[in-house]
Amino acid sequence: MARIDYQPLDLAQPASIVDAIRQRRGGRLLNLDRILLYSPPLAQAWNGFMGAVRTQLSLPAKLRELAICVVAKLNGAEYEFHHHAPEYLKAGGSEAQLRALGALQDGLDATAFDALERAVVELTLELTRKVRVSEETFAQARRSLNDDRQLVELVGVIASYNMVSRVLVAFDIQAE
Repeated sequence: MARIDYQPLDLAQPASIVDAIRQRRGGRLLNLDRILLYSPPLAQAWNGFMGAVRTQLSLPAKLRELAICVVAKLNGAEYEFHHHAPEYLKAGGSEAQLRALGALQDGLDATAFDALERAVVELTLELTRKVRVSEETFAQARRSLNDDRQLVELVGVIASYNMVSRVLVAFDIQAE
């Protein structure tokens, strides 16, 4: 149970905001949406911003979802992991990699990931745990991606999903 009651599943107002969220979500409201809708302006901004992060970036989906899953595991946001682990698999990740992410608190099993994936994981670890990223980790991510646009987008994804995880954890939002 979340720390505050979810807004109703059949919430209809404000129609323009609720309808936009439902459209992005395939006709339904997720529990996260039902909390955010306590503040319609926040829910509206969140929907537009996170919609862009999920669908309009050039960063490959596998790398985006890998970073999101790492953030979720590091921050104890099981709701986030529940929703994004299947997306990671759909984008080409493996069950073995997801298991390795489950043990991140004990250290990264580098054998489960290729060099690019390790660079993404290391950048995500440092940015999430320390905020400041070492020169070495930043340079490795930049070399591995070989595209500054994707580097900017990767940092944006990591930062965005740290925001998401903090809301999920603060309200103890549970999977549908």
